[in-house]
Amino acid sequence: MGQCIKKKPFIVFEGIEGSGKSIHSKNLVIFLKKKKIPYIYLREPGGTKKAEIIRKLILNKNNKKINILTDTLLYLAARNENFINNIKPYYKKKVIICDRFIDSTLAYQHYGLGISKNLIQIINNSILKNVLPDFTFLMKTTPKESIIRLTKRKKLNRYDKFKKSFYSKVQSGFIKIAKKNSKKYMIIDSNKYIIENKLKILLKFKKLLKYYE
Repeated sequence: MGQCIKKKPFIVFEGIEGSGKSIHSKNLVIFLKKKKIPYIYLREPGGTKKAEIIRKLILNKNNKKINILTDTLLYLAARNENFINNIKPYYKKKVIICDRFIDSTLAYQHYGLGISKNLIQIINNSILKNVLPDFTFLMKTTPKESIIRLTKRKKLNRYDKFKKSFYSKVQSGFIKIAKKNSKKYMIIDSNKYIIENKLKILLKFKKLLKYYE
């Protein structure tokens, strides 16, 4: 697989609501704990006290009329806090598992809401410099199945209440992003059995871990 790099991988889980990304990212954390592998588990938006405050503002179901540009800038502000305090200090030193990252902003805010892709990328580049995920697991489900799963949740946030057409645009955006750099993505069919996908993800992660040793 080429020259080995002595660093711990930065892994991201992406997908629309109800796709299973949080379940599988937490399953990976359980594996890391059992193996006593140093790691840090993060979510976006969130990760720090300030970023969690922003998260509450963004996802508050009562904020129905929030401006889409304001919405985007809030996500990016939360990312900046998360990056400075959590990702940058541990990058290469610990396995980083992140539930959502830069692809979510492009998929939701650009492909879903129509915000300028160039604007998002300029700000992301300013925040992250050359730090990017090593690998991304993209959880894929049908928008119809996503909505069915959301109806079973006890608590819903603002992004859980969009129309099916919105989730279709977002998922199409995710797939476009993944196909542009297919070597760094694995698309997982989350309509398959959880255990089947868990094993598939774990197998790929073990290969990544070995590569980065």
